[in-house]
Amino acid sequence: MDFNLSDTQRQFQDSVTGFAERHLAEGALKRAHGDEFPLDVAKLLSDQGLMGITVADVDGGQGGSLMDAVIAIETIAGICPRSADVVQAGNFGAIRVLAEFGTEFQKKKHLLRLLAGEAVISIGMTEPDAGSAVTELKTTAIPDGEGFRINGTKVFTTHSVQADMILAYVRFGSGTDGIGSVLIERGMDGLSLGNPVRYMGGDEWAQVYFENVYVPPENVVLGPGGFKRQIAGFNVERIGNSARSLALGRLAFDIARDHALERKQFGRPICEFQGLQWKFADMKVDLDAARLLLYRAAVNADAGFPSVEETAIAKLACNRAGFKAANEAVQVLGATGYSQESLVEYCFRRTRGWMIAGGSLEMMQNRIAESVFDRRFSQRPPKPVTPN
Repeated sequence: MDFNLSDTQRQFQDSVTGFAERHLAEGALKRAHGDEFPLDVAKLLSDQGLMGITVADVDGGQGGSLMDAVIAIETIAGICPRSADVVQAGNFGAIRVLAEFGTEFQKKKHLLRLLAGEAVISIGMTEPDAGSAVTELKTTAIPDGEGFRINGTKVFTTHSVQADMILAYVRFGSGTDGIGSVLIERGMDGLSLGNPVRYMGGDEWAQVYFENVYVPPENVVLGPGGFKRQIAGFNVERIGNSARSLALGRLAFDIARDHALERKQFGRPICEFQGLQWKFADMKVDLDAARLLLYRAAVNADAGFPSVEETAIAKLACNRAGFKAANEAVQVLGATGYSQESLVEYCFRRTRGWMIAGGSLEMMQNRIAESVFDRRFSQRPPKPVTPN
């Protein structure tokens, strides 16, 4: 059993490092606090072959592995954490859904633009009454000729303010089997956005309203019965969330370590105080353990065995370790860490958000417990007994 990267993976890591140092290091702090989705970075990443790493080459991607995408996210994040978000968006989420389930028409019209860094896509899942219980979504798709009329509302939709298109989960019929997804393009009649709201992490989102939006048949990604196929892939998407959490935690750790070596108080470098030494020892153990769990999930998913348990464990461990490291780094740096003068503050805010996004920590614990006991634990109340 070898816990080291292969020679090919190290060469890829070195290549990504060199690219990031040349093109992304300058302006990393300013980029972290920018309002717009950095399309300029997306185009640079596309030219470097870092968009669509896991997408088949016949679909415009690189035909690489999940581990390649994880390595790219970790490496970019260590130099420009905001750009790591673009790597994640270019390799996980809606892009993978389109690559795996989209039609040839959808791939040529939309996927190629996304892989080229020319467009932004958003996923419309969460609704006012459907968060973790996403199967309770109410957005409807009613047949109209060959297409469908979409009515409903989506909230907490990341990138919705800048998105060129939204991959929206909709209800074609009742029950879980009635859920599928459609592409709704900016500019379609009946699509509107509410006032932008800023997340703690810096991203903006806006409430999305679908009022009798006509979606032609070529924009249907997965029709009735497609939800289970699409949500099964969500286990793999959690690897991207995990990689960013871990990478930003490690960046905060590295910044704090350098600070502890240089900063002096009471005539001594603060790294000589045992209280700080123990903080760093605990952070190191947590980050290293989380990385091994992330790599296990990615490698096994690449081998054709994407495990709900392994991806849930990886997300839980990486979310916790990443946030803990960023939180402790803020404490080590003091007022500097608490200010926007340092990337540590950015890492703190971002890692906190990923403990909610992509499946909350509590939902990950539920998935893990189900694996432990080899049974499903429904979160819904029992159905009332019908009297005879």
